[in-house]
Amino acid sequence: METDNGPETQDVRTRVLDAASRLIIIGGITALTTRAVAAAAGIQAPTLYRLFGDKRGLLNAVAEHGQAAFIADKAAMPPHPDPVQNLANAWDSYVAFGLTNPVAFAIMNEVGALASESPAMLAGLAILRERVERIARAARLRMPVERAVALIHAAGVGTVTTLLAIPAEERDPQLSSVVRDSVIASIVTTSPDQDHADLASLAVGLRAHLDSTKALTPGESLLLSEFLDRLARPGEG
Repeated sequence: METDNGPETQDVRTRVLDAASRLIIIGGITALTTRAVAAAAGIQAPTLYRLFGDKRGLLNAVAEHGQAAFIADKAAMPPHPDPVQNLANAWDSYVAFGLTNPVAFAIMNEVGALASESPAMLAGLAILRERVERIARAARLRMPVERAVALIHAAGVGTVTTLLAIPAEERDPQLSSVVRDSVIASIVTTSPDQDHADLASLAVGLRAHLDSTKALTPGESLLLSEFLDRLARPGEG
């Protein structure tokens, strides 16, 4: 793959990413072929392969290009002191990103593509997981972290996909907030000070702290984590 990061290479790279984005806007991901992108960017196919490797590499680069500013803004923004409000703010930002960056969103959530093939998706999920873990550490999460992350991600993707399929002027402005509030209500308890009877949320909370303690041996930590995982899933074991 091309390693030259000089101005000329960067200019060609930017032209290719812009051309690929235009093709996806017009015809969707299926319209993105290396031949079409090379022609639209005014380069030869070998140059495209040197820069991006293959079509998947190009798709990942387009998604990361569109997501770069979003990730930078999230990293620079201090988290809200209330972890639940922090998650709600993240939801609003994600929906706004998806609606204003439909190309990157489409690639990150391409049907049939493995999540492990999309660095942009993995970066977004890592940020989401960190926010959910903050809620777990506060003993306010009703379910295991991974299930909550999957639920939020599925609902968020569905919301943006639904809204993108509707002309902007016809979209329900309250749809996202209604889904957001419903999802949060399904995964978050009230303040733990008022809800100590919720054994599952307490188990999830303690499980989230296990990695940071040195009071247990690895074997003890593993055994306790198994017990806590069972308590976090009442009725399943």
